[in-house]
Amino acid sequence: MTASQRRDFITMLVATLFFGAAGGIFQSTINNYLAEIHNFAAEGRGWLEFPRELPGFLLIFVAGLLLIRLRETQIAALAMALAAAGALGLGFLSPTTFALVVWIMLWSLGDHILFAVDGAIGLKLAKRGGEGRRLGQLGGARNLGTIIGVGLIFLLAKTLGNDFGLFYLIAAGFALISATFYFRLRVGKGDPPSRRFVFRKEYKLFYIISALFGIRKQIFLVFGSWVLVSMHGVPVSTMALLYFIAASLGVILRPLLGDVIDWLGERKVLAADELLLLFVCLIYAFASDILPKPFDLWLLYGAYVLDLVLFALRVARTTYLKKIAVDAADITPSISLGITIDHAVAMSLPILSGYIWTHWGFRWVFLLAGAIALAGFFICLRIRVPADSQGAPDPLPEPMK
Repeated sequence: MTASQRRDFITMLVATLFFGAAGGIFQSTINNYLAEIHNFAAEGRGWLEFPRELPGFLLIFVAGLLLIRLRETQIAALAMALAAAGALGLGFLSPTTFALVVWIMLWSLGDHILFAVDGAIGLKLAKRGGEGRRLGQLGGARNLGTIIGVGLIFLLAKTLGNDFGLFYLIAAGFALISATFYFRLRVGKGDPPSRRFVFRKEYKLFYIISALFGIRKQIFLVFGSWVLVSMHGVPVSTMALLYFIAASLGVILRPLLGDVIDWLGERKVLAADELLLLFVCLIYAFASDILPKPFDLWLLYGAYVLDLVLFALRVARTTYLKKIAVDAADITPSISLGITIDHAVAMSLPILSGYIWTHWGFRWVFLLAGAIALAGFFICLRIRVPADSQGAPDPLPEPMK
């Protein structure tokens, strides 16, 4: 690894750490914020996911426009600036539901743009055959940032109460620091530009897996935490503590899971993820039936933490795409299209899930998710990467050692 490559890697780690801190604050507080400040119920929470995920659905077009003028590192810096503006709006300029939706969409736009490019940046910082390890290391840095963010929120909530303005002010500050470090990155500066739009039949399984991830993400980020907040009255401090525990585990486990991806391959890892997800679904559906209080809540805490940790395996989608990519210029736009596909599902499913919850009960939401996870298991078994495949050529002038 040259001095410039090492410098870029350290800069990327710091940028990712502060991104994790900002994201951790948002994710660990948003459901309490909606329930306590804006009096959302389950069905309304489901409907909110449509505008919140709309930027993800439109990402293929947004990323295409940005790629005309900017490289991935500059796009990442812009994304964090947008997220900072959204956090400030949530904290101080959301007196109505309409304003709330606008600022959540702005945060979401920055968040989704970053997820479209940070994997591609990470791949450029990886040597061949070590893509999972590198993305796992970056994921560990993100989790360390999450520890910092949610740990701070836990302390503030315990000492000052639920001051959401202060929470989102801190999140905005972390996002702006992240933007500064992303802007300083020079990796990929001399690379040919990425394509604006890619749709290849060779990537069809990647697109299907992206849709499955959209289903999984929305049901658990929205309704997994909603079980804890609305049905068990779990406060902000406890939600932050759960994020803190999951993030602490992630600092260690994410790099190890990256190694597991490189060792076992994407097929086995993603299939195992779907089986574990089925197990989590069953816990959410039946924990309170099989265990008395408070043991049912403790089991739900465990399921919530396990699901957050399992999100680390999503990098297997990115490494799989790298290995089957026809051209390195396909990677960023293909990731963007994958996010658009996962949001085409994610925008509508929470509405259906909220309706199911309201009319038939929460249990059926997780039984539906479990059925989808089981189908996903068989779909992931279809993944095939040739044993000698190294994917598209690396754009770096020399591979990292």
